[in-house]
Amino acid sequence: MPSSKFLTDKVALVTGASRGLGKAIAVALAKEGASLALIARSTEVLQGTLDEIRALGSVAEPYALDVSDGAAVEAVVEKITAQFGHIDVLVNNAGVTRDGLLMRMSSEAWDTVINTNLKGAFNFTKPVGRQMVKQRSGRIINISSVIGLMGNAGQANYAASKAGLIGFSKSVAREFASRGITCNVVCPGFIETDMTKDLSEDLRKKLLEKIPLQRLGQPDDVAGVVSFLTSPAASYITGQILTVDGGMVM
Repeated sequence: MPSSKFLTDKVALVTGASRGLGKAIAVALAKEGASLALIARSTEVLQGTLDEIRALGSVAEPYALDVSDGAAVEAVVEKITAQFGHIDVLVNNAGVTRDGLLMRMSSEAWDTVINTNLKGAFNFTKPVGRQMVKQRSGRIINISSVIGLMGNAGQANYAASKAGLIGFSKSVAREFASRGITCNVVCPGFIETDMTKDLSEDLRKKLLEKIPLQRLGQPDDVAGVVSFLTSPAASYITGQILTVDGGMVM
């Protein structure tokens, strides 16, 4: 009997897959039948994601690299292609923060965030996109942030990287559309992850006052939207920004 899972026989590559949003996204795609190529700075930190995906009966392989290293990314994409044969879904999720007020921000803090969050997406989209163009199909989803839409004091570097991802994605969507490839952006709001768990009660209360749904999101809230964007139901959606923020920036 044919599988009803829409990613059966598909291969998905997810960056920043060791925890939080990346882990939830990888597991959600595995539940739809995808085989996973998981990217993080070390293979050790991917073990939890690997275990969860393999417990579902799905295939997953870990790859360690710094997404800002273009040559390393090219080599890993080549390795993934050799192992899996093709890549059908790319989720550029890897991201870092180096927060600080602009007047005190170092060039290193600026470069680290831009090179990981924005250049990292470029580094993966170029070689993976090349394959997708040849096979005339593919889904690219870039994980931005509401901060890329509204800005935030103390996060000029992060906001610039996430806003840049939006412009990058719209350009990719236009370039690849004629080859049957879609590219969309997901902008999470404040989600319960390692990045938000240490918020003080006072700051959490102030945040909730800005969110109409009056709660922080869960990683699965974002993963569900990413999963949808890889599905047949989303085949006519490209170049779009989907905010998953409880109404924060409506």
